[in-house]
Amino acid sequence: MKQNDYPEVNLSAWSKVGEGGNGTTYENPAYPDMLLKLNNAHSNQLEPVKQEFDRSVAVSRLGLPTPAMYQIVRVGDAYASLSERIRDKKSLSRICHDEPQRTEEMARLLARLGRQLADTPCDTSYFPNRKEQALQAVDSARILNKKTRAKIRAYIETLPDSTGCSHGDFQPGNVILSGGQCYWIDLGRFAYGAPLFDIGHLYMVCQVYAPMKQVQDIFHMSLEQFHRFWDAFATEYTGSEDHARFDRLAGKHAAIDVLLRPIFQKPSFLEKIFLDIYAIKLVRQYFAD
Repeated sequence: MKQNDYPEVNLSAWSKVGEGGNGTTYENPAYPDMLLKLNNAHSNQLEPVKQEFDRSVAVSRLGLPTPAMYQIVRVGDAYASLSERIRDKKSLSRICHDEPQRTEEMARLLARLGRQLADTPCDTSYFPNRKEQALQAVDSARILNKKTRAKIRAYIETLPDSTGCSHGDFQPGNVILSGGQCYWIDLGRFAYGAPLFDIGHLYMVCQVYAPMKQVQDIFHMSLEQFHRFWDAFATEYTGSEDHARFDRLAGKHAAIDVLLRPIFQKPSFLEKIFLDIYAIKLVRQYFAD
């Protein structure tokens, strides 16, 4: 399909109803069962929008609950997607904000969902291999010296060749809850691989990025809530209140998670500096021994 074949939408007829780290969602009273999602500027061109659209459709074929995808549209020079509007939905992070006493409950729910996700056989003929992506990221990372690169590669090679599902942006903003049903959203990085890749991303959000006000605003959660969320998640996931070893593994994968980011989308100059700073810090912390 040619670029001009996608219908154009006038955004002035739509009202903003949500905003997250990846983009903004809009509603239109003329289409009450639809949401329009416009990605942030670095990923609102046709290729990334189509990738997320197609992967969302493929995820639903795996039997995992996700809002139905309807159409790709043009919004000026950008592209957006139209999807099913889930009524009376809230993300797990929004529930944590609105009902802080449920923070631990939402963390335990995400832990159970994460296990179910990892236990779901993925379509390995369509989705990418997260382990291969991680090795590619390590090989491409100019901030790594030869010795450190070899050390991280050796660690990644020890990971099991899992064919279970991996979300890629595993965090409480990417699960929505409506009427007791959970739905996965923002599926552009979906792949297959060891669950520690997802856990490392969640650790990055809850422990490394959490002190940043911008991150707290995106997730509607305080630093104290992020820490409570991680503690309850790790306790549920491991079945033990002593999860220090699990935290250490999660930290290793947080370092890998930062290295993976350019594989998913090319960062801007300033984003690259930001990511490099965090990558150097985490690699020194978790791969120095």
